[in-house]
Amino acid sequence: MPELPEVETVCRTLRPHLVGRRIDQVEVRERRLRRPVVAGFEDRLVGRTIRDVRRRAKYVLLDVGDGQDWVVHLGMSGRLCVGEPPPELTHVHVVVVLEGGQVVYYRDPRRFGLMFMTSAEEGLGELGVEPLDSAFSAELLWRLRKRHRRVTVKSLLMDSRKIVGVGNIYASEALFQAGVRPGRRFGRVTRAELERIAAAVPAVLRRAIESGGSSLSDYRDGEGREGGFQRELWVYDRAGEPCRACGSSIRAQVVGGRGSFYCPGCQR
Repeated sequence: MPELPEVETVCRTLRPHLVGRRIDQVEVRERRLRRPVVAGFEDRLVGRTIRDVRRRAKYVLLDVGDGQDWVVHLGMSGRLCVGEPPPELTHVHVVVVLEGGQVVYYRDPRRFGLMFMTSAEEGLGELGVEPLDSAFSAELLWRLRKRHRRVTVKSLLMDSRKIVGVGNIYASEALFQAGVRPGRRFGRVTRAELERIAAAVPAVLRRAIESGGSSLSDYRDGEGREGGFQRELWVYDRAGEPCRACGSSIRAQVVGGRGSFYCPGCQR
């Protein structure tokens, strides 16, 4: 699933192509996404001008004026790209033509994504702190620790009601950088370890954004390019391989129903 770095990269790569352009045509070829694209969606978009492209959590928000956002969630396998979709490309569910002929299309083989209009970010659900904002800190983690002592540290980092956008890949990588095992109970994490986690999470996310995200399967940026951060992963999806820091064999375990990876030598 595209996580915060992938969604941020999509926003950054789409922005120069879309901002300032009027929406001339909208074609919905398949409405059956995670929630169906509502009837009349096309009419609400046509004639509006895209004023900005930004991210909130794992949502792409395209400001189309009058307090309205065109919202796209990429789900497990979605792409939002500029350019004519190749004729052989399957599962292209929405095609939008902009002023001047620019095309942007949404592809989603697994149809777990979302597309809708909203105002004031309604419909995005209960969302927590952005991990790239100053509100994300060791102090925040310490407060959460007092209330969620029995939750594993990785599960809490991935709880979007507390902290948004930190999915499976980057939670595993940040905890490796902080030297903390993903299955540790939050109540057993020390203040010093929380300081390391608070530093590692944004550092890993920023580095991933610089690399254009991670293309482990379907992900492409807004211009159709693969990301490169998968070549920099220390532990994620490397079970049985030697740790690049200490040589120990990377281990896998299930934490909160998700496959998790850690180094028994570097993480405690």
